[in-house]
This record gives sequence, structure tokens and C-alpha cells, in this order.
Amino acid sequence: MVRAAVLPAVGAPLEITDIVLPEPGPGQVRIALAAAGVCHSDLSLSNGTMRVPVPAVLGHEGAGTVLAVGEGVTHVAPGDGVVLNWAPSCGVCFHCGIGEVWLCADALKGVSRLHARTADGTDLHPGLNVAAFAQETVVAANCVLPAPDGIPLTDAALLGCAVLTGYGAVHHSARVREGESVVVFGIGGVGLAVLQAARIAGASRIIAVDVSPAKEELARQAGATDYVIASATTPREIRKLTGGQGADVAVECVGRPATIRAAWESTRRGGRTTVVGIGGKDQEVTFNALEIFHWGRSLTGCVYGNSDPARDLPVLADHIRAGRFDLSMMVTEHIGLDGIPAAFDNMIAGKGGRALVVF
Repeated sequence: MVRAAVLPAVGAPLEITDIVLPEPGPGQVRIALAAAGVCHSDLSLSNGTMRVPVPAVLGHEGAGTVLAVGEGVTHVAPGDGVVLNWAPSCGVCFHCGIGEVWLCADALKGVSRLHARTADGTDLHPGLNVAAFAQETVVAANCVLPAPDGIPLTDAALLGCAVLTGYGAVHHSARVREGESVVVFGIGGVGLAVLQAARIAGASRIIAVDVSPAKEELARQAGATDYVIASATTPREIRKLTGGQGADVAVECVGRPATIRAAWESTRRGGRTTVVGIGGKDQEVTFNALEIFHWGRSLTGCVYGNSDPARDLPVLADHIRAGRFDLSMMVTEHIGLDGIPAAFDNMIAGKGGRALVVF
């Protein structure tokens, strides 16, 4: 029996309860979690914006220590520190074949499997493959990557989603070049990673945009040179800060039509907007045909930062060990499992950076 945060049904409150977790079978790994980040995607699963089978154990951004491995697992062993990878690539589908592993057709195939049971025998699924909101979890072997040396596991938990997504949005999707200006909409966990990645890329001006004045100090600590309180005039303010032209690159980390549109309008003619935020399928963003032609801007979706975790984790680890990327500054609250509902409320209210569940 282990303690876990269970989503009994879409829209229902999380239940912090004991679950019965099986021993790892062939090709599986059992892990004791050190920490798990509370990501907006977990909120999207709980409210139905993203659909997975329920009831489910949520949590997808985490790190921990291997307790046991099943038959055939050779790349990790008991006692090893690991980072969870919620979107493992199959290696054989069309997208994996052309190197776009972040779009793997089978990445979420594991969410339909039986993960565990409640004390009364109810079957549970792993919310996004890895069920990190629990003291322990059992995952497929391709959902674990060796944790980088020299980085505490509690910090390394953030590598599993926020950091890979934010770093990748800058370096793989938007492909920010040295000297370019970047505007970042939404200064939560991913937004803070984007700011740091933009600084590493050598952006000349990094503008943070958020509804909360309280996040300015945090944004500047992450690398923002300017801070703008979001409003209807935000694109105009961005143009004033960039010589009347607009930013070279905008990264949207909110997932709302209004902020996607504002991010696009904040870029210069020929500018690039990368959308990281996840919105609902009923939320539409509109453009007229003439403005698309006239402005020559690009608007690009971004899944998991267009990252390949096996390739990118060692690069990120070098930045972290060299002091160029600070994981601990992204965490504004350390909580237990019972603090996750309040962390969801803070996320909805736009408060804080990353809340981290520490076990």
C-alpha cells in the first residue's frame, strides 16, 4: 500500500488515499518518488481539457530512486536515481522514424493500462503514463531515464516536464538566435524555464508578461529584462520596448485564445510565435487572411518542447551544473500530497511558480 493522489472522475476533487501497487512485471520499473512537480497539464487532466481514462493517479513530472526492476530491464538497477519521462517514444512509428520523437503516435499508449487498485479494489490508470503523485510508482522501462549526476533528485523532478518543455520551446521550436528579443506570456513553471532558456540562448531583451505583479521579482531572477502586466494593450507595450517593431520571438505558456493572439500581435513583421500552453478544443483563435499575408508572422505549436529527453537531458545537466540554469528558483512552494488541490487553486489564480510535492 502506498499513498497517492487519485482523480476518481473528471471534474471531481482529488482524493489522497492508499492504493495497492503491484510489483514490476517484465519491462517495468518500480520507483520511490523523491519529488513531483504540479504541472498545469495535471490540472487539465482533472478538469477534462485533456482526456485520459479515469479513475487515475495523476502526476507526470517527477524523479526518484529505483526500488526494483522486472525481467529484461538493463539500463537501470535498484538504487539508481531516475527522471520520469511521461511521453516515451516507441522508435518505430512515422514520427519517430523521421526524428520527431515528441510526436510519437504511441507515446500515451500506456495510459489505458491497469496501474494499481484502490483499497476497495477499484482499478486505477496512470494519468500520463507515470503516476508521479504517489509515494511509489511502477512504470514501463522506457519511461525512466538515468538522473544526471550532481543534481539532487528533488530538483531533477522538474526536468521531466517544465524544463524540457521550456528549454525546447526556445532552442528547438522558436530557435532563438543570439541578439534576438523574446517575449514570454505566462510566468509559471514553464514560463520560468523559457526565460532562463532565452537568457542561455543570448537573447538581447527578454520581456515577461503575466497578470500578477507579484511575479516580477521571480521573472527578473530567471532572466527577464522587462516585466509587463498583461492587459488589452500588451502588444502595444511590447512594441514600445522593442523600438516600435515588436519582439522577434513570442512564447505563449498559457493556452488561452486571448494570450495566443496577444503573443502573435506582439511580434514584429516576420516574427515567430511558439504556443506551449494547452487550451480547450472549443477555444478558437481567429486571424483574417489579409493580416496573415501582410505580417508574414509564423505561429507554431510545441509539444513537450519538441524535445528528445535522451538527447536533451545531458545538455540541460551541463547548464545546471555550470550555474547557467537554476532549478531551485523555479520552485515557490514545497508541499505534500495533500497540498495538491491548493496548488491547483493557486495555478488557476495565477499565483507562484512551480509547486513541488516532496516525499
